[in-house]
Amino acid sequence: MQNKFINIIKATIISLVVALLLAGSIAIIVNIVAGEKIRMAISLINTMSVEVKETAGNEELVLSNEKKRLERYPEYGTQYATIQIESIGVDLPVYYGDTLEILKVAVGHYSGSYFPGEGGSIVYAAHNTARFLRKLPQVKVGDIIKVKTNYGEFQYKIYETQVIHETEDEKLPIQDSQEILMIYTCYPVTGIGHKSHRFVAYAELMEEA
Repeated sequence: MQNKFINIIKATIISLVVALLLAGSIAIIVNIVAGEKIRMAISLINTMSVEVKETAGNEELVLSNEKKRLERYPEYGTQYATIQIESIGVDLPVYYGDTLEILKVAVGHYSGSYFPGEGGSIVYAAHNTARFLRKLPQVKVGDIIKVKTNYGEFQYKIYETQVIHETEDEKLPIQDSQEILMIYTCYPVTGIGHKSHRFVAYAELMEEA
């Protein structure tokens, strides 16, 4: 009787081990076969979540003239402005944030920089594709950049352009003594693969509309 009981326990343990091994094998196979599709689906969902938040929570942005600060900031991952560079035919949405998902759909605003009208450094970035900033290296000193937000319109005049290495963070300084817009894209704009340099256009605030 005791031997029979022990045999039953052994058989149960063996069955559990086999089941666990089988489940693990199935999980590995599914990950190999469908993993990339699952990751693509998740990426698509993330992109959609950025798009559907395009105007969410941004209706009442107000710039305080006294403090030169927004009284309320846009929600991360939402559109709060458009940028126009007439000389190269650019007219694009600007989203708060610069994640890979945001850069798939818009010009990204580095969250560590100031907002238009706040009197400090503003840092924008976008891909160097035809849809975004492929023509940015064609801008010239004196060209005008217009940023239209839902709390005001701002114009900046380009005073310098540079090609910098991706590690040269000091070439994109964050300061609050002068309102400067720095917009960049990967450089060169032709070819594929990782680009170690950035083309940057520097522009100073001209006026508010």
